[in-house]
Amino acid sequence: MATSVAAGCKVTVSCLVQPSLEKSRSGADLRPASVNSVFGVRNHGASKVSCSLADDVRSLVTKASVAGKAAAVALATAALVASAAQAEGTPKRLTFEEINSLTYNEVKGSGTANQCPALASPAVDGFKFPAGNYQIKKLCLEPTKFQVKAESPFKSGEKEFQNTKLMTRLTYTLDEIEGPFTVGSDGSVKFKEVDGIDYAATTVQLPGGERVPFLFTIKELEATGKPEAFGGKYLVPSYRGSSFLDPKGRGGSTGYDNAVALPAGGAGDEEELLKENQKNTAALEGNITFKIVQSNPETGEIGGVFKSLQPSDTDLGSKAPKEVLIEGIFYGQLDK
Repeated sequence: MATSVAAGCKVTVSCLVQPSLEKSRSGADLRPASVNSVFGVRNHGASKVSCSLADDVRSLVTKASVAGKAAAVALATAALVASAAQAEGTPKRLTFEEINSLTYNEVKGSGTANQCPALASPAVDGFKFPAGNYQIKKLCLEPTKFQVKAESPFKSGEKEFQNTKLMTRLTYTLDEIEGPFTVGSDGSVKFKEVDGIDYAATTVQLPGGERVPFLFTIKELEATGKPEAFGGKYLVPSYRGSSFLDPKGRGGSTGYDNAVALPAGGAGDEEELLKENQKNTAALEGNITFKIVQSNPETGEIGGVFKSLQPSDTDLGSKAPKEVLIEGIFYGQLDK
């Protein structure tokens, strides 16, 4: 025992153990009790236990405390990362009936509300609806990829479509869009957008850090063509309305005509400040193409992919818009 203890410490026992007083049998005098009698250890031979562990124990306790705190922080971080990954994960795509069977609490925070439904079985490839006049309902457009045309950070002076990082939370899907849908005798289709949640304010970030806001929309779309490729032009409203005031109090239909301290007709109307003073909320134009990949005549469902090219925000006319390329999937229901 003495050997094993001596290997870890080298200080005398007096620093840890205060000797107690032991009364003699006669009761006449008091004398210090031995270490062995205090701890109940018998003395064998000349071996002595020398044990001053104060410094070593204090150091060990400090290290254990630091290690414990580090382990707790690591555990908490791992839990947060795991919960975030679960929250941001892509949920399983459900059919329209399965989504309707869910409660509010089951949908809340799951990401399902931002997804377009999957077609119910048995879905077939292609478009299998006969000629006639239909009404499309529940049209949903879910973007899966955003690209912005900008100068490449690697090729000077050349513009190309660059992948972006989505900065908007899961609120960028268009849904509940409806309008007349006509299938001609020659197999052509025609669709006109009338109503629905047909716009969504979205922001993406370029690799260089620049953020590009735009209004993802298909307002007043009139699409024609074949089921495998039909599309058309639509309006892209101003990202901000005419009543929006910039930091200097200037707006399209309200606010100041010029920045404060710049007189009208003077320095405030110089060419470089003209776009900042004269707000422009005119709608621009975009173009979209649809391709029907699957359909289910029994349930009236259609589904496929789309590709849209539209301008970004112009900051009420003060900036040149960038081209935004949006790719994704769509879902709709045809009803006669």
